[in-house]
Amino acid sequence: MTDCIFCRIANGDIPVEFVYESADAVAFNDINPQAPVHVLIVTKRHIATILEMSDTAPGLFGELLKASSAVARGKGIDESGFRLILNTNADGGQEVFHVHLHLLGGEPIGPLRAR
Repeated sequence: MTDCIFCRIANGDIPVEFVYESADAVAFNDINPQAPVHVLIVTKRHIATILEMSDTAPGLFGELLKASSAVARGKGIDESGFRLILNTNADGGQEVFHVHLHLLGGEPIGPLRAR
């Protein structure tokens, strides 16, 4: 998909330094970090949401988890801890409709706020 920013990054059309790359995923530092470590882990294949992924490529989620473990180790936050966030659709906070995980860490991350 040519108008998807994450497709363009994963395909190398937009130069970004990857902190991780495999056949199925890439990871790079977020340009608007919400923690000292904030990495986006993106599928190379364009899949809009986790709902679509669970129908068409359920095994790909395991690849994203594998990537998150490698990134956490590479960033040195595997022992101290980190948070993975997967937003789905507008009410879930998804802004870019291409499956991606946010990996946040490098400082204590507080509990989710209760409503």
